[in-house]
Amino acid sequence: MSGSFKKLFELRGELESKQKITLTALGSVILVLVWFLMAEVLSKNVVTQNETIQPSSLKEENKLYYENDSTLVANYDKLEVLSKEELNEFGLVKNKVYPLLPSPIKVIKAFPELNKDDDVIGNTFFSIKLNVLGYLLAIVVAIPIGFLLGLVPLFRGLFSKIIDSYRFIPLTAVTGIFIMWLGLGSQMKVSFLAFGIIVYLIPVVVQRIDEVQKVYLNTVFTLGASPWQTVKTVYIPYVLSKLIDDIRVLTAISWTYITIVEMLNKGGGIGELIWTAKRQSRIDKAFAILIIIVLIGVLQDRLFVMIDKLLFPFKHVNKGNKH
Repeated sequence: MSGSFKKLFELRGELESKQKITLTALGSVILVLVWFLMAEVLSKNVVTQNETIQPSSLKEENKLYYENDSTLVANYDKLEVLSKEELNEFGLVKNKVYPLLPSPIKVIKAFPELNKDDDVIGNTFFSIKLNVLGYLLAIVVAIPIGFLLGLVPLFRGLFSKIIDSYRFIPLTAVTGIFIMWLGLGSQMKVSFLAFGIIVYLIPVVVQRIDEVQKVYLNTVFTLGASPWQTVKTVYIPYVLSKLIDDIRVLTAISWTYITIVEMLNKGGGIGELIWTAKRQSRIDKAFAILIIIVLIGVLQDRLFVMIDKLLFPFKHVNKGNKH
């Protein structure tokens, strides 16, 4: 094996930029091929009415299956063994269906339909708006509370354990409470999303404060810094530079909360589209919507990386000098 090939199997080895791009593309192709093969294996041929023919073209005695679903179901075993020509005489046809896993081709074909019939673009931007508003509210609330708990022993003793325990509350169980408080509008959805983020973000802020190294604190103490100057010059820069990575991770969880609340009523959003696809038994549409969510998540992640590099460039200096 060549040296470059051996490096692909080194423990915690690092890939070159070209290798990353090549392997990512190859991995994507492999996943699509596996998806396609599994969809075909799990597919079924089902006898259904042929919607492309005119009922008037059928003989009267042959319309019994075309016009009556219960008769078709009752005689399904007998109809299933008939040839294509014989089924056509009854106005029936064998269609391939994907009850468990849709074909990638069907998922791709679902996008234009989502755009035409379901305003997928408008609903997507509505969900993004809820996500952004929920995040802003959560950050505005969680960071000050986290600093109070992390820096002031009195507040940590009073409330830290209580707030930590909120993480064990199942979010789906409190949707009813938020509905009773705020109704079914956007205010409830934003508040619910913010609450789901806050209960995780506050303990993370406290943890990041505890991780501040003593050497930094000793340095500013030696220089005669006041408590506020210590917070301003040490704690805030350090915690925020670490916290942006934690917020990136939580963006993935936030889409779970959004879809939960958007399924509660017809107020728009991606969650409502998934619920509608489920009611229509359109698994291809559901997969198409999931792909949209994944793409949004990837773009959000890249956006956070750009913000991180802009606000905290010192974190990326060593990374850029590795190669």
